[in-house]
Amino acid sequence: MATLTAGVAQMPRSGIRRIMDAAWQLSEPVIGLHVGEPSFAPAPHIIEAAQRSYAEGATHYVPNAGIPELREALSEKILARNGFPVEPRQVIVSAGGVQALHLAMSLGLSAGDEVLIPDPGWPNFAMIARLIQAVPIGYPLNAENGFQPRIDELESLITDRTRMILVNTPSNPLGTVMDASLLETLVRFADRHDLWLLSDECYDALTFEAEHVSPARFDREGRVMTAFSFSKTYAMTGLRVGYLTVPIPAARDAAKLQEALVSCVNAPAQLAALAALRGPQEHVRQMAAFYRDSRDAAMSLLTELRMPHIVPEGAFYVWVDLRQTADGPIADWALRLLAEQRVAIAPGTAFGSGGEGWARLSLAADRGDLLEGIRRIADMKNAR
Repeated sequence: MATLTAGVAQMPRSGIRRIMDAAWQLSEPVIGLHVGEPSFAPAPHIIEAAQRSYAEGATHYVPNAGIPELREALSEKILARNGFPVEPRQVIVSAGGVQALHLAMSLGLSAGDEVLIPDPGWPNFAMIARLIQAVPIGYPLNAENGFQPRIDELESLITDRTRMILVNTPSNPLGTVMDASLLETLVRFADRHDLWLLSDECYDALTFEAEHVSPARFDREGRVMTAFSFSKTYAMTGLRVGYLTVPIPAARDAAKLQEALVSCVNAPAQLAALAALRGPQEHVRQMAAFYRDSRDAAMSLLTELRMPHIVPEGAFYVWVDLRQTADGPIADWALRLLAEQRVAIAPGTAFGSGGEGWARLSLAADRGDLLEGIRRIADMKNAR
């Protein structure tokens, strides 16, 4: 057959999918702590808006960059919640947060260009880069530095092919949140090296004690692009609505590129997203409170069981240190845990080589399942 592109052929399969496939093959019930999806349904007014749009025939093409009412509402949201001004023309509605990231990389990277991505970090960052034949270069996030990037380590990774740095706050998988000082330093780093800075803020509404800060607040040179999503904030994962903000000079090209990528995001989903923004926000607050309470319950049990971990400040994950527990690669240990204890976790190496010996647990699971899953992990540890 004809040859596949190098980007596709070299793209590794997600380590989380390996766990999912193994879990689906089991006949017994599995405690699933491996998938990052809200356990809530969208608020009723969001569902009603989608249903109404179908009933009223809103099923035709819409502008490539999104319906004007939604882009206007997003412009208002970004100023109010994220603290930086954007005109509606700078907001591109995407098919979920992942397509917003793909659009941003397509705008800023050519084949062979390098993009600095966090390690550990969401595996799709590297997958998207490879898909457009760019080269992902991991920058280390380690326990000794609180899983925050170090500028000296970033400086050492710069080459004449570096074109972009990607930051993710709150972090998936770590649950860490970057403060304003660090984010401003990262923007100045991008300035010095003439890089795009792509900020993944899909969990911007889900922080606990820490404040969420957008790097675009510090952008003086028009080099920050910011990706957001309705999936986590409004439990709309299946509706596939995200959005990307770009500097004004890139706005026309970003809208033009959407025609070739997705044509447009489906109109009923966009109208549901508009209802999510314009309607009551109590559902968002309830979800955030649930995740915070689950985090506190998990932290208490992990501490009681003497299982090292980091305390998440945002998103809905806890990063657990199993380096003294797993006898061998964490990916293999996770498969054994699934087989012997019927608990599915995301092995740290699914998020990069820096995740060896660690695992991500989802706080979005049923709380009883979350706590029972942690106990079974401890049972596996004690059975060594």
